[in-house]
Amino acid sequence: MKENGKLFVISGSSGVGKGTLLKELLYQHPDLKLSISATTRKPRPGELDGVNYFFTKKEDFELAVKNGEFLEWAEFNGNYYGTKEAYVRKKLSEGKNLILEIETRGALQIKEKLPDSILIFILPPSYEELEHRLRGRNTEDEETIQNRLKEANREIECSKQYDYRVVNDDIKRALAELETIINENINK
Repeated sequence: MKENGKLFVISGSSGVGKGTLLKELLYQHPDLKLSISATTRKPRPGELDGVNYFFTKKEDFELAVKNGEFLEWAEFNGNYYGTKEAYVRKKLSEGKNLILEIETRGALQIKEKLPDSILIFILPPSYEELEHRLRGRNTEDEETIQNRLKEANREIECSKQYDYRVVNDDIKRALAELETIINENINK
């Protein structure tokens, strides 16, 4: 199957600012589409099936896993999340450029199955700044912060396997770098 669109997989540790970067990137580039993941969790108020997620029964998700229908999947807090291969391939074949925001394990699974995907990791300016950002949220206890920092170390190590790494030290500069990477790859 000829795939005309490009798949950009973006990862980054909690607190690195990837959500802010993605929101601005999608606002400035309506030609880019955020990929929709499947999940077994219940919709939150205002979320719509097929818009925010494909909300799926646990049994149906498990059957799809058994049938090899996911590019990647994982379990978080008792719920499954995954990227349906048929959905991604359909959008790419339609010429759509997709952005998928997922964690590093899933990103590396996708790169194995779709070697033309472009992996971009968003880095903090420093470990100290990342810790400062996490503490500045005032939403988590010390144990959660320490767990997030430990996970950040693992993810940053994994990021060495990514195609690109963008340091989010300044939102405008990081956004410009991200746009350059995406534009260069779309135009290849």
